[in-house]
Amino acid sequence: MRKLLLLAFCLFPCFIYAQERVPIKGHIINEKGEAVEYVQVGVPKLSIGTISSSDGRFEIDVPNDTLEFHHVSYQTGYYSVSGPKEDVLIVLKESELPPAVFIGGKTKEKYLLRAGVKIPQGSGDFYHPGGITKGYELGSVARAHKPFLVKDIQFSIQSNHIPGCVAAINIYRIEGEPEEFINILHKPIYVSVAMSGEMQDFDIQPEESILLEPGRYFISFALVDCDMDAVRQIQETPESERDPSAMHLYVPMYFKSSYQRFYALGKLIHFPVNIGISVKGLEYQ
Repeated sequence: MRKLLLLAFCLFPCFIYAQERVPIKGHIINEKGEAVEYVQVGVPKLSIGTISSSDGRFEIDVPNDTLEFHHVSYQTGYYSVSGPKEDVLIVLKESELPPAVFIGGKTKEKYLLRAGVKIPQGSGDFYHPGGITKGYELGSVARAHKPFLVKDIQFSIQSNHIPGCVAAINIYRIEGEPEEFINILHKPIYVSVAMSGEMQDFDIQPEESILLEPGRYFISFALVDCDMDAVRQIQETPESERDPSAMHLYVPMYFKSSYQRFYALGKLIHFPVNIGISVKGLEYQ
């Protein structure tokens, strides 16, 4: 079972190579001139995407098309690609998401989402032979039957051998047919994951008030950053000389329907298992 799950994590969708790609490099800032960290950069319709660095730098090879720039706290940015470019400057405007509106009445503590049944000997890996899968996203689906205020988001990392690892937790509302995934957060939830061969349990209390209206939601985990110098070093090391555990991040797997996407701005697709995220909070009666 474990081998099958690891294989599933290494199967990446075929990309469109019919169009010649050109290299684009640049810097993403806000209207104050400050760097914007961990922006999703790519062409969604072509399933091409990456994540910018902590200082807003990005580089990507794309056809002559429109690059999109997505970040929880900002409005979507766009750039028309017409050839190679090394000094693209993208300025993102602050997001205009409406504030959460709270209702009166009684509340009770409740789990909106539980991990599910753990798969014995099952684990998923956020590494593939080409390097770290920055932007790979996997989570769990929850349904709120009444208004729900999120207080705790819990998950575990089985072991982490990626230096400088930063993950992001996101929450999307699922609407329509075909399904549309709409971000509902006003600010990112970032989590630093220490290097360790032991299980690490996380209990995240979001800084912002997250009120979920009745409906379906996707709560996801994605790797957004790591020590890229370490990645390049391991790629340059002959495979026979590499530490087998180097650059791997393993998560326990659970039997419960979920979604995954392989690259930033790629399409979210159904997946039969998840990483066991739990969500606890207050349900309005």
